Amino acid sequence: MRTTFLAAGLAVTALTALVPQALAQDRSRADAHPASDARLGTCEAGRLCLWKKPDFAGARRTYELSTVDIESCTPLPKGGDAQSLANRTGRPVTTYQSAECRETGEFETYPGGGTWLPHSPYQVRAFKIWEN
Repeated sequence: MRTTFLAAGLAVTALTALVPQALAQDRSRADAHPASDARLGTCEAGRLCLWKKPDFAGARRTYELSTVDIESCTPLPKGGDAQSLANRTGRPVTTYQSAECRETGEFETYPGGGTWLPHSPYQVRAFKIWEN
């Protein structure tokens, strides 16, 4: 009976040791083949980057904390809009469909730790960078 208990214990220990390895192999396979082929656009740390077209394509505009007023509406240049963005400011950023940052249109806030949005659900025409 003691031999059976010891053998069962060794079998459980062996299986427990194999499960993390199997999961790690599954994760590495998933990382090697991402679900999306969309490449991230170039956006340096400390910046908000906005692209004219989806998937980080078209003209890119960049903004830094030193060039905008915190918690103030910053409209894109006249006739300008964006369809993809990267927030690397370290602060939350709210994008607006309205060029005046009105909340009657669409708007969304993105965290500043490194948010990459290849397809905005609306035309971004203005934004606010928040203190925290």
